[in-house]
Parts: sequence; structure tokens; C-alpha cells
Amino acid sequence: MAPPDVARQTRPVTIAPATHRSPWADHASDSNSTMPYTCQPCVRRKVKCDKALPACSSCSKGKLECIYQAPLPRSRKRKHSEDVHERLVRYERMLCANGLLSTVDNMPSKETPQTAQERASACVNESDTPGVGKLLAADGKSRYIDSTLWLDAGGVNMREMSEDEEVDHSAPAGISSVPMDPVSGAMLEISHSLVDYHPSYRDAMKQWDAYVQNVEPLCKILHVPTTAEMVNTLSQQPNMASKANECLVFSIYYFAVYSMTDEDCVCEFGQSQIALMGKYQYAFRQALVNVSWLRTTEIPVLQAYVLFLIAMRTQIDPHTFWIWTGVAIRIAQRMGLHRDGEGLGLPPFEIQMRRRLWWQLLPLESYAGQVSGTGISLPPNSWDTKQPLNLDDEQIYPGMTDQPEEQKGASQMIYCLAKTELSNFYTRMGVKIKDIGGAIQFRDSIDLEKRIDEVERSIETKYLRHCDIVNPVHLLTLGIVRSAANAVRLRSRMWRQINQSIDDTERRMLCVLAQKVLDTDTALYSNPHLRKFQWQIKTFFIWDVLIFVLNSLAKTGFFPPTELNSTWKKIADVYINHPEILQAKRALYTAVGKVTLKAWIANPPGNSIPEPAFITTLRSQHEVKFAERPEKADDIGSDESTDWVSPSGALFGDLSWGDLNLDSNYILGTADWLLWD
Repeated sequence: MAPPDVARQTRPVTIAPATHRSPWADHASDSNSTMPYTCQPCVRRKVKCDKALPACSSCSKGKLECIYQAPLPRSRKRKHSEDVHERLVRYERMLCANGLLSTVDNMPSKETPQTAQERASACVNESDTPGVGKLLAADGKSRYIDSTLWLDAGGVNMREMSEDEEVDHSAPAGISSVPMDPVSGAMLEISHSLVDYHPSYRDAMKQWDAYVQNVEPLCKILHVPTTAEMVNTLSQQPNMASKANECLVFSIYYFAVYSMTDEDCVCEFGQSQIALMGKYQYAFRQALVNVSWLRTTEIPVLQAYVLFLIAMRTQIDPHTFWIWTGVAIRIAQRMGLHRDGEGLGLPPFEIQMRRRLWWQLLPLESYAGQVSGTGISLPPNSWDTKQPLNLDDEQIYPGMTDQPEEQKGASQMIYCLAKTELSNFYTRMGVKIKDIGGAIQFRDSIDLEKRIDEVERSIETKYLRHCDIVNPVHLLTLGIVRSAANAVRLRSRMWRQINQSIDDTERRMLCVLAQKVLDTDTALYSNPHLRKFQWQIKTFFIWDVLIFVLNSLAKTGFFPPTELNSTWKKIADVYINHPEILQAKRALYTAVGKVTLKAWIANPPGNSIPEPAFITTLRSQHEVKFAERPEKADDIGSDESTDWVSPSGALFGDLSWGDLNLDSNYILGTADWLLWD
């Protein structure tokens, strides 16, 4: 038998089964015999673990494989959610710590009154109305914020945001650069001085006077006393003009020339109207580039841009105009014009000027949507700006602290407010217009006419009864309101029955309304005191009213001889007042001329008068076109479909509504007065 020592050395050694060990086990075995956490079997069995190494007692007794696995890190506790008051206190504490906010009890001694005033002007105007954002305002600039990201950044101010948006568009000599915003870059590519494009002081004053007389009573975007001082100063020292003011004066110059006749331009300035408009339009577009208009927060820039759009609405491709108007809407929203100034805590003067600007922009957006075929893109529930008050410019001024008292009766705002009343009626009362089969049709036309009567009575009570017909603005307001109301009544009946047979009695009633509209247009054109407003009268003409009368003239025997002659006299007056029908090559004018020729061939005047010049011109124009299409040369003389109503319901027969490309001033009356789709 071997000695005990030898037996001990040769006895086989049992090897413990391998276990999965965490790096924590090695660390623990060096310093301590236990693990800081429970093993996995004990966790599953929910028993107490002594955390011993290499195996706990529970696993040893149960002959289980003891595995230690580090637990996942615990999720951090969510911080306390601050309410509005706690957040405000924290922000105020941060601002005070950084010297950006001072209190009455603890104002730094080194702060001057001027510094305090600057900080006060850079305040954030908050609204008590739920769902309304904030307005940052300082140094004549404003920025409306309705974003959670910016609203939570309570320490931001207008000057910081303006500095962040400043872009240097100047280009070193010999180096070509392109402005940051793409629309401006597409216009003129680089920024440069416009000092040489300013008119002389004498011409500038004449153009400003023309603007005040011809344009301002119908737009009321500017505050005349304040703007007059600016124009007077700038026209004497154009090299000292700010970019925003330069933009505004070129818009004024352009609109003033547009409102004048060519003869007046040659007489007053020694240049044709076309030459002057080309000069000032170029200068204005360049001024937009210089001021970085897509990034602007300055009210004068938007005022200038809206004035430019009003003048350009009938001179530009409708789809381009729609894009440009959309830019104006976005800039206005960026400045917070879609929110009423009272809710934003603004001064009384700014409240009124912002309201005036917004309510001039709304009809433009509607007009652009209609002539481009894209419809209305600004729903009524997306803005809450109130109508401007009935005030003269002398009743408001910058820096005023008390709310102005609204005037009773007629003021300088009478034309704009009458238009605003109708616009607001259609916006808020839910008048709907829909496009069916290529024709515009009113819904609930009977109820519509009742509501038109109500709004007409309201305008009569507030404004029209106070009109003095000696005043050209009052006279124009009377004529336009009456014409607009009659046009709505006509459309509400005409489109309701477009796909039905209309008997002569109903047609005669509609013709009475239609001829009233034509009579108003002729009366406005023939009045010498309204000559300065013809730029607006021209754009207001309602073309479908004319076409309805022409379709009625094409019905043989519909008009008695005396009435037939007087109706053709009205048509002749339309062609005299609107020579663009014969001059412009547009689908709408082509359609009007075609219907006119059809009516003349079917039902000429009863007396033996020579053929009018406009009929002779139309014949020569259409003979060329029909010579190119001999198979349809007899369309004009055909007795079929005397109303020229196609199966789709369009009034133009073989011309569909969509083919007309309403790129000019069709239904500007609708767009200006019957706003919303």
C-alpha cells in the first residue's frame, strides 16, 4: 500500500464545470468573494442569493449552473416637467444673469435710458388668445412666431433673429455672385446701386402727387402724411435712402405712371408711359433683390410689393402672378399680418396699418387663384385679422398710445371699406362658388340673394348714404357696389338655370340686370372726374355679363326693335371703352368677338345704320381664322345652339372654359368682391 503522501499525489482531481463569468466576476474575486448582483438562476427562481463566488450556495445545493450577468443600466428618471410659470421664471433668471433683462428693483447702474428703450422696443408681444403665437418687434421690423421650436426659445429677440438672417449680397469688383434667395436671383442675379434710376426731385414730387390722387384712395396701404415726408427727403438725397424705403418709392413711381395716360406722361415727364413703366419696373425688381425681399421682416417692403402686384395683376402671366402673390402671402404670414394686432398687443397705429395691408392682399390672392385656375389657397379660418377702422389718415400717427375713435359716415377709407365689407361677407357667411362642367355656379342662390340684399343694406347704412356724388371716390364707390351686387344676382340666377331651358320672361329679367351692369361701366367711363381711376374701372369689367347680353341678342325676335337698337348701342360703348378686345390676342377676347359676330349676323339693329367699326374689325380678324378652318366657316351664321352652351355647360360653345386661359381681367369683379371659393 502506498504511503499517504504518495496516494494524495496520485489521486485524480475533479474539474469543476465551466461557468459563464462576467468581467465583474474577475474584478470581484480580486477584491471580494461576492458579486454586486444576483445570479440569473436565483433571479428566475426568486430566491435569496448570497452572491458567492464561484457559485452561490443556492445553486450549489440545487446543483445548478451559477451564472452571473450584469443587469441592464437603469433608465434615467424623467426630469420634472416645468409648467409655464416655472419656465418663465427660469428664463427671466437666465436673462437677468446675462444682462439681457433688468428689473425695476435691480437695474444695472451702467445701463443708460437709451439702452433701456432699445431693449423695450425689442420685446416679445404675447397674446392672451389661445392658439395665437408671438410677435417679435424692434427697429421697425416684425417677425411672427407660431412654432413650438421658437416659442420654447424664450430668450430670442428680434435683433438676434435679424442678425442671423443678414446676408451680404454685395459682390467684389470683377466677381459675379448670385443672391441667396432663388426668386430674386432669377430676376436680376446680383445686387447693385439704383441711384441713377431715381427721378429728379421735380418729377418725383409729380409722381407722388399722381399716386395720391389716382391710386391711394382705392388702395389705402400707405399712411400719406408719413410717406410724404419720406418721399420728399429721399427724392432730394437718393443716395441716403435705406433699401426698404428705396423699394417703396420705386413701387410708388411705377404705380403712379401706370395710373396715368400716355399723353400725360409725355406732357409731364417727356417720356412715354411704356418707357417710364419699364424703367421703374426694372428698378423696383432690382430693389427687391437689394433688400433680400424673401427674407424681409420690414413692413415697407411688403407694402411696396403688394402695390406692385395690384398694378401688375393684368399685365403678367396668371401663373407667374399666382406664384408672386403666394410669396406675398407667405411674407405676410411671416410678419404675423394674418393675426390681428390687438391680440398681439401692438400700438394703435401699427394695428391699423397692418389691417389695411392684409385686407388689400386678400383679394389679390383670390384673383390670382381664379385667373390661374388653382383656386383659393388661403382658407378663411387660417387668419383672424379684423377689418380696418373707418378713419382718415390724419386721425392716426406713429407713436400714438390711445385707440382712435372710429368716424361715422364717409372717410378716406370709404372705397376700401365698402369692398372689405363684401369681401368679409363672402368669407365669413359661407357663400360658396363651385366649378361644375366648366361653369361657375352658386349654391343656394335664393338664400344668396337674400344675403346680398342684407350686405347691400349694411353698406348703404354705413357708407353709401353719406356719399357726396361730387366727390369722385364716393361716386366710384356707389357705382362699383351697385354693379357688384347686380352681377352677383345675375350669376346666381344665370348659372342655376344654365343647363335648363330659360323662357323669354326669365331671360328678360336677367337681361335687365346684365344691362344695368353695362350701364354702370359706361357711366363710370364717361364721367370726366373718374378719368384718373380708369386703371381700376378697366380691371373691374365683368365679361360674362357682356357675353350673356350678346347671347340674348343672337335670339331672333327676343328684343323689340327699339330695345334692340339701344342694346346694340350699349355693346358699341363697351367696345369703345375696352379697345383691348380688338387689340389683344387672348382666348377670352376671341370668344367675346365670336359671340358678338354671331349676334350681329343673327339680329343686327333695325335701323339702316352703317356697320360699326368694331364689327368690321371683328369680321376681318375672324375671316382669316375661318379661312384656315373651312369646315367650320359656317359656325357664325348657324342657327343652332343660339345660346352657345356646350354639353358641358360652358357659354362659349366649342370653346371650353378651361381653354380660355383667363390671364387678364376676367372676373376681377368676382375676385375683388366675391372672394372665396
